[in-house]
Amino acid sequence: MKVTRLPIAATRQTGPPPSPIQLCNAEVIQIDQDPLGRQARIVRRTDEELVMVKALEDGSAAAGLFNLGQHDREIAVALSELGLARRCAVRDLWRQKDVGTAEGRYSASIGRHGVALVRLQPAR
Repeated sequence: MKVTRLPIAATRQTGPPPSPIQLCNAEVIQIDQDPLGRQARIVRRTDEELVMVKALEDGSAAAGLFNLGQHDREIAVALSELGLARRCAVRDLWRQKDVGTAEGRYSASIGRHGVALVRLQPAR
């Protein structure tokens, strides 16, 4: 098993410290330490949002949707932008819960300065 450090950067200036639940989330750590070893790539960046995707060894992908703005917002991304099939099962990695199926696109309502982190598994 490959062991690497998972850097955490949180100060009072950038936000509250991460909770133990976030730091000990095995599913998030699996994404960080995926054997494929690819870095996430930026799919889209604006002043208000950032969308990143990381290909994983099993053919799925992890996607992070970041709300950089001052207000809650809906962020959507086409699965094709992420390099994925038209239909994918979606798992919320923060909540460690399957949340359904995305058809053609995935969207999430994200609080100000918040992030949605999901694993998208192409339907077989």
